[in-house]
Amino acid sequence: MQAALRLAEKAFTLGEVPVGAVVVSTEGKGRIVGRGYNQRESLKDPTAHAEMLAITAAANTLQDWRLSSCVLYVTKEPCPMCAGAIVNSRLAGVVFGAYDPEKGCCGSLYQLPNDPRFHLNIFIRGGILEAPSRSLIQDFFRSRRNS
Repeated sequence: MQAALRLAEKAFTLGEVPVGAVVVSTEGKGRIVGRGYNQRESLKDPTAHAEMLAITAAANTLQDWRLSSCVLYVTKEPCPMCAGAIVNSRLAGVVFGAYDPEKGCCGSLYQLPNDPRFHLNIFIRGGILEAPSRSLIQDFFRSRRNS
């Protein structure tokens, strides 16, 4: 989660919503195989969420779209699009910081990855380093309102 927080801080400094994500392989002693931070503004791409970029990087690193031996660590609860990518990439688990009661699809609004119709067993852990993750997002939007 610390690595994801550092990426979120990078997004903040670049004027992006501060969300960072890493994909960690459970094989190979917890090696980070994918990294991402929000880049919607800089790439002019609505799909350039931290999770999407980290999942894509991990698939490229491992040369496989199936990430069943990996866990995604992200500073904010994934949205519907990112939750769909979690399902489609077959991640073993998701660990996130701040809950998102408005758009979160890993427990808050919906529990998309563990919808029984998908027949998957993805572990979800929320609230890990929640305070610094939430604070970063709040500070970002506070600075936007005040400028």
